[in-house]
Amino acid sequence: MNILLIGAGGVGIGIATSVASQGANVSIYATGETAKSIKENGIRRTGLFTHYEIKDIPVYETYESIPKDTFDYIFIASKTTANENIAQNLNNHREILKSDTKIIIFQNGFGNDEPYLKYFLKNQVYCARVITGFTRPERYISEVTVYTEPILLGSLQNEDPSHLQEIADLITKSGIKCEVTDEVDKYLWAKMLYNCTLNPLGAILNKTYGELTENPYTLEIMNDIIDEIFEVIKSSPYTTFWDSSDDYKDIFYSKLVPDTYNHYSSTQQDIQKHIKTEIDSLTGKVIQLGEVNNINVSTNKIIYNMIKAIESTF
Repeated sequence: MNILLIGAGGVGIGIATSVASQGANVSIYATGETAKSIKENGIRRTGLFTHYEIKDIPVYETYESIPKDTFDYIFIASKTTANENIAQNLNNHREILKSDTKIIIFQNGFGNDEPYLKYFLKNQVYCARVITGFTRPERYISEVTVYTEPILLGSLQNEDPSHLQEIADLITKSGIKCEVTDEVDKYLWAKMLYNCTLNPLGAILNKTYGELTENPYTLEIMNDIIDEIFEVIKSSPYTTFWDSSDDYKDIFYSKLVPDTYNHYSSTQQDIQKHIKTEIDSLTGKVIQLGEVNNINVSTNKIIYNMIKAIESTF
């Protein structure tokens, strides 16, 4: 099995090392210092679960240099802000794909398959729900820091995902449980509820997830965000696991936030580094669906605009 990884951050290197450790032939598209580091050191997975080190990983710094008619899977683990560019490049260099190559998107947010569906068929583009925590202490190392539930693979386009079982099996054999599901939309919306409520607000105020729950003003904002997202879900073709926003709030405040009390969001980390955030794939998607369905998403809009205002200073 030949796999090309695009997006050599913590998640990308972690997933790539996992499948390579079980015999998949992994290549990586990377540039600059990341490409140099992986060429010199290979890739490594540390932290929770079994540690793996894979040497002599092929690294390609241009799309033109990638071998033709080679890859069974393309793993996308970049920032969502790169999706339009990556989709266009894959379309412009279709010779690197086989006729039945599958694209699996390992990213935060919802609707990340849309840029790829402009160029590729529905039965070629799939999404993953990843809530395993990966960090990148070195450019070639992924450290598994948190594990709560399996990685899930599926389709947002009602395509049969069963052929992805071979990827799920490789990841599971490496020590991180991975499953195929027909309900990846429900799981992604569960993650959206969590991320959209905590990530931007925590970034704006520079607070941990737990600290946000200790202030009555931030509690009111979070409750409004959750209520609006539930109205958006109810008006859309999608579903999630809770019948009401109150049902979700019960588990959110009693279980989900306490389990990650001291965590700072990826949005906060991006802002600290003065790089563009993934807000468009998170709160931006909520606003987009809300406007299409005439749902009031005013609280989400304020939070979105505040993040965009911060980004505009970079």
